[in-house]
Amino acid sequence: MKSLHLDALAIIVSALLLLAYYLYFGYRVRRDPGYTIHSVNQKARVLWVAHIINNPSKDVMAIQTLRNLMMAATFKGSSAILLIMGTLTLSGQAESLSRTWHVLNLAGSEAPEWWIIKIICLLTVLIVAFFSFAMVIRVLNHVIFMINLPAEETHGAMSPQNIAHRLNDAGLYYRIGMRAFFITVPLAFWLFGPVFLMAATVGLVIVLYYLDRSPLAEPN
Repeated sequence: MKSLHLDALAIIVSALLLLAYYLYFGYRVRRDPGYTIHSVNQKARVLWVAHIINNPSKDVMAIQTLRNLMMAATFKGSSAILLIMGTLTLSGQAESLSRTWHVLNLAGSEAPEWWIIKIICLLTVLIVAFFSFAMVIRVLNHVIFMINLPAEETHGAMSPQNIAHRLNDAGLYYRIGMRAFFITVPLAFWLFGPVFLMAATVGLVIVLYYLDRSPLAEPN
């Protein structure tokens, strides 16, 4: 029971650390909208869409830019599928791997039941990543047609603001997919024990802090 509680405590503490991190960033964004690099990227997409629509000669560049983003999402979605297949393979070897992979386990449970729970958590996050990147491709397929409309036709639902909103939706899905990939790191370390999970989560939060913070953000 004690080891079971340690695994449960580790995943709860790790989830709370990530929640606290995002709550902190939400608070800072309310004080300074440009605090995160994501808000800067959103503004850049809005300006980019307006620039492309007002400069028809840039249509080819726009399609190439969107295609590059689509190819990146396709590659990462395909990678998620491969990782899902590998995770499913691990799930069929719970009894044997739960003994060998816990050689470094300092405190957690070695029961096969906990191994299955860990695999399910890892699998869930990878599925979220796959669907997020699939949604990027779906949204970009619509934006590609919208971005090439004549300037005099871009009004109402096809206004530059709405087109930029759709493009920012693709950016949001891409960010969710990348966050899911990042979260797989501590979950993978959890396979070796709860201590590794918490240590990897702390490391992930530190890395995300430097990745998310805009270079022009106001000091704390």
